[in-house]
Amino acid sequence: MTQRLFQAYVMVDWSAASKPTTGPDSIWVGVLKRNVRFQMAFDAHNPATRIEAEKLLNSVLDDLKRKGERALVGFDFPLGFPRGTAAALKLAGDPWRALMDFAVKEVKDKPDNTNNRFQVGAKMNRLMTGEAFPFWGAPARDEQTMLSAKRPREHGPGDLPELRFADEAAKGASSIWKLYYQGSVGGQALTGMPVVKRLRDARAVKVWPFETGWKPLAPADVADTEAVFAEIYPSLYAAKPAAGEIKDQAQVRGACERFNALDEKFQLGALFGPAKDDKRRDAIEREEGWILGANA
Repeated sequence: MTQRLFQAYVMVDWSAASKPTTGPDSIWVGVLKRNVRFQMAFDAHNPATRIEAEKLLNSVLDDLKRKGERALVGFDFPLGFPRGTAAALKLAGDPWRALMDFAVKEVKDKPDNTNNRFQVGAKMNRLMTGEAFPFWGAPARDEQTMLSAKRPREHGPGDLPELRFADEAAKGASSIWKLYYQGSVGGQALTGMPVVKRLRDARAVKVWPFETGWKPLAPADVADTEAVFAEIYPSLYAAKPAAGEIKDQAQVRGACERFNALDEKFQLGALFGPAKDDKRRDAIEREEGWILGANA
């Protein structure tokens, strides 16, 4: 019998804000799950801080586990860095895991959202290149020798790539090296990765594609998991805001609805892998990750 991969969908629109914030450009968590009448129902949550968001995600995942319902959890920031980053930092072990461990150790994020992401970016620059590169972007007060406010230069042939393979495929995705300004994916990744790591370590979770392989998933591949964590890019599943809805809220709803609709037709599994075997596989499975739904 063909069956769904998941019974619930949790989509996270993250923010690296340095103070508590709600509304546009803050954290939105969309949850599409079965209600008491076993119908799929959507709820949006707008926690003011990352600590509150982590508590909320823990509680949502604990509730789904109690009901025996597996979740697809999507985060709108990279779960890996461009190929070669772990080697440039001289980190041992699986590159994706080593980089997440590095983020957990280095990033300090307080309950009021103040965080040291600019200092971490500067430290990584110093360790990787000894110059204010490749991370860039900071308010004037956070500019320092190893981190400039503006993009210092183009990426050359000998440098780490500006974009991951997935960023190129998603068209329009920003570089993880951008720490500040509109679309500052780097700030979101540095503050988000520690949360993903803690959530993953506390339960039976597989992080795609690192722990599942970059391949189509079948129910047997996820049978022993409570959740699969994946990177998403919400503008791939654009949803028009309904009356009273803001853009970020509509985006997490659109992503939940899109994945639920595909899963209902047993078409979601194909999204977890490329259309054919691919020479980028090693970099994607070991270090860079991929964006769910990006054209492979």
